[in-house]
Amino acid sequence: MSMKNQSNKVALVTGASSGIGQATAQLLASAGYTVYGTSRRGGGAGGRRFEMLSLDVTSDPSVADAVAQLMRREGRIDLLINNAGFGVAPAGAEESSIEQAQSMFDTNFFGMVRMTRAVLPHMRTQGAGRIINMGSVLGFLPMPYGALYAATKHAIEGYSESLDHELRTRGIRVSVIEPAYTNTPFDANFLQPDAQLDAYREARTSVSQRVKEVMTMADQPGVVAEVVLKAARDASPRLRYTAGRRAGQLAWLRRFAPAGVMDAGIRKDLRLDAPTGAKS
Repeated sequence: MSMKNQSNKVALVTGASSGIGQATAQLLASAGYTVYGTSRRGGGAGGRRFEMLSLDVTSDPSVADAVAQLMRREGRIDLLINNAGFGVAPAGAEESSIEQAQSMFDTNFFGMVRMTRAVLPHMRTQGAGRIINMGSVLGFLPMPYGALYAATKHAIEGYSESLDHELRTRGIRVSVIEPAYTNTPFDANFLQPDAQLDAYREARTSVSQRVKEVMTMADQPGVVAEVVLKAARDASPRLRYTAGRRAGQLAWLRRFAPAGVMDAGIRKDLRLDAPTGAKS
């Protein structure tokens, strides 16, 4: 599809100040979309090829204001990329308070729901639109010592698949992007668990070290951005798109490998069955 084909399409990308969101917004702009990125701080273009809007996905008024601002300027919205989110450093599920768990869901899941609800009336009026939600391989795999983050990504999968069935007869399609590890500031700035317990200290340290090792070989954000653009352009979009070789391998294994093999592989990779006191 040529750049000209996208010249009248308007895209909104949440969490676009860095990482996957920024790479996606830049690529969409290069492909001819009129792109608005968002972050809590907003800010000018700053060398970017797209404008930044101030938006807090955890605030109903903020979401409504940003979408209204875009509609006043452009009169339509063709593509919503729900990318905003955060994670907690590797930790036992017990080590995050209920308040921290709720905060993560409020951004990662309910933030996506708020954004979707804000743009759908406009897309329904247009009779067309695309919603692309940033999921993860953790939407179909477990993540020991990352249970709450994985739970938000599982929720995104269920919501997205259900919503796609509701909307496809209205000319609107919903897709989920499923990256594996991606080398972004997101991973470098995990929040620390707010209820740390000494019982998990050794395992927490070991899993954190393993994640750091894997991150040295992680895909760059541009790999994910390319898949987002493909999903946005596909004439017959799929529900799920893995992003990167590792994500594709994991999706294949989840589908075809025996459950016991997959279970053992996850535990081996994260060294969960190492003897107590063993060095990772």
